[in-house]
Amino acid sequence: MKARIDPYHLIRASASRFQCPPTQLDAVQRAEAERLAERSQQLEALVLATAEAAATQITDQQLDASLAELLERYEDEVAFEAALADGGLDVAALRRALERELRFDAVLRRIGAQAPAPSEDELAAFYQRHRERFVQPERREARHLLITINPDYAENRPETARARIAALAERLTADPDAFGALAKRHSECPTALEEGRLGTLTAGQLYPALDAALFALARGEISTVVESPLGLHLLRCERIHPAETIPLDAVRERLRAQLGEQAARRRQRDWIAALHEAGAVA
Repeated sequence: MKARIDPYHLIRASASRFQCPPTQLDAVQRAEAERLAERSQQLEALVLATAEAAATQITDQQLDASLAELLERYEDEVAFEAALADGGLDVAALRRALERELRFDAVLRRIGAQAPAPSEDELAAFYQRHRERFVQPERREARHLLITINPDYAENRPETARARIAALAERLTADPDAFGALAKRHSECPTALEEGRLGTLTAGQLYPALDAALFALARGEISTVVESPLGLHLLRCERIHPAETIPLDAVRERLRAQLGEQAARRRQRDWIAALHEAGAVA
């Protein structure tokens, strides 16, 4: 006989899979949500039947905090309780469901914490096997100056806009270091407030024509006029940061956390698999 689907598990499954409450699901979506809910319900029952779960207590303060977090998603308590009723729950039933969920999570955290921390040799081996992940591509600090094209405004009609930016390019040929000041005065981009600064960029962040122009420049060089969907641009390459491999010491703690999380998840999966093998559920 199929187990009754717990309303809380169904609400969670519906929100996770379809980003809506169960009442908004069609028949096919409802069947999928019920399948996911039944699976999570069985897993919860499996874990909560263990000695580890029996030794885990959830305080009223923890439950109150979880309820308060959920309540914040609604306009007020009336809307909150109406949503619960639509899902077949009331506050008391929700509190019981949250207690089970919090205890389930606490048990899995405890099991995951049993996984050994990654050793220095494991960190170094992972780094060597995946060195390509730690290559930082070439980056460039840049400024730009934009003149837009808009036939509705005399100064931005195509011929006039091109003449304006050509005049600015000529001034910059004579004085490249005036780029920031000219961008602040003439650029029609919000970056004019920062003297045209675009920040530090990697290839692929700009429109293709701008990207190609910027990454062809030498340090301090100014591009010819480049056109993009935004309008007409001049670019200046302020500084080039060559591609480099980030050293192990700089990523050691991030790797330690990443590999530790992976080990914890493996430990949890192995523990749950052992419960199944032991016949904890049919």
